[in-house]
Amino acid sequence: MPGSRDFHRSDRVGEQIQRELAELIRLEVKDPRVGMITLAGVEVSRDLAHARVYFTQLGGAEKGLEAQKGLNNAAGFLRHALGQRMRLRSVPQLRFSYDDTPERGAHLSSLIDQALAEDRAHHADDPDGGDGSGGSSEGDADAARDPGEGPERGA
Repeated sequence: MPGSRDFHRSDRVGEQIQRELAELIRLEVKDPRVGMITLAGVEVSRDLAHARVYFTQLGGAEKGLEAQKGLNNAAGFLRHALGQRMRLRSVPQLRFSYDDTPERGAHLSSLIDQALAEDRAHHADDPDGGDGSGGSSEGDADAARDPGEGPERGA
């Protein structure tokens, strides 16, 4: 039954392209702009005519965009090499895109850590001991008691 498949052919082709491209880029691409990159994923159109290849590279967005230019410049060479390695009627046009998700994630994580540290430092300076209660715990217990109860409970 064609409708019960979990993966489409374009997904399987994308995974194979990712494996082959990783090896080709590592061994064959000599462009100095393309350093140590990691292929994050490949999205192939349903008609297998186009593939968008997402990659990451340490060193920030500037180095990543330079690598993107180098990879897009080598796209024809890589497409030809893929055609020799894969059994496809037509190899998709390759388009490389720098993925800055790891850098954004690290930046957000550092912002969260910084906010937590500032919050701890702020609460450590509180005169109530940093528990955020604003006073003694007895006063909170009295305020939580039913107003009709009075000071003697359960007597």
